[in-house]
Amino acid sequence: MTPHIDAKNDEIANIVIMPGDPNRAELIAEKFLDEYQVVSDVRGMKTYTGTYKGQKITVMPSGMGIPSMGIYSYELFKFYNVEYIIKVGTCGTYTNTLDLGDIILVDEVYSESTYALVQDKVEGNIVKANSSLNDIISNKAKELNMKMTKGNIHCSDVFYEEDETSKDKLLAQYGCLACEMESYSLLHNARKFGKKATEILTVTDNLVTGERADSSFRQNKVNDMIKLALESTLNL
Repeated sequence: MTPHIDAKNDEIANIVIMPGDPNRAELIAEKFLDEYQVVSDVRGMKTYTGTYKGQKITVMPSGMGIPSMGIYSYELFKFYNVEYIIKVGTCGTYTNTLDLGDIILVDEVYSESTYALVQDKVEGNIVKANSSLNDIISNKAKELNMKMTKGNIHCSDVFYEEDETSKDKLLAQYGCLACEMESYSLLHNARKFGKKATEILTVTDNLVTGERADSSFRQNKVNDMIKLALESTLNL
């Protein structure tokens, strides 16, 4: 047990699916997992372990932001010997080449965060998702006939960005197709511990046009992304 997870070691699977929202974690467990149980509930971050088509899976929320993801992924990798984390989340796109509902598989993440520098004295603003894990997800998307774009994203500490030109600079300089708020610490921790992690995102906002997906559209498209993540675990 850790200060933030009170599950026993054998109650956390080798593979973890991580949405940000605790409510989404509950919905994933209820909709997709068989014989699931709540294995941790510290600070209301309910964590579920069950099976998906016979594969043991844990679903745990990361909470919002780089620090929260940093705590939970660190403890999962170090103290629970988790080998794989697939983050599933939503994002706002920086480009008109992506539509609402499109799925992004993250390749590289750019962030202004000092998380890696403060924790490990690691300099640099770019971290990479695991290539072999991404290959499995890419092949599964083709098998399921799901449209998916692989590319770079921006991981920000700021939700309410006041600089209207920043998205254009990030797209031009780093190829950032979209923005979210957790992946940088996840991928740094995976690199630190020699584990495998990546992120799959669903576009729910267009930060160029101001378009936003409604709740029904959002949930249906998020389910497609979750199915892709879970189906990919069958090849791990």
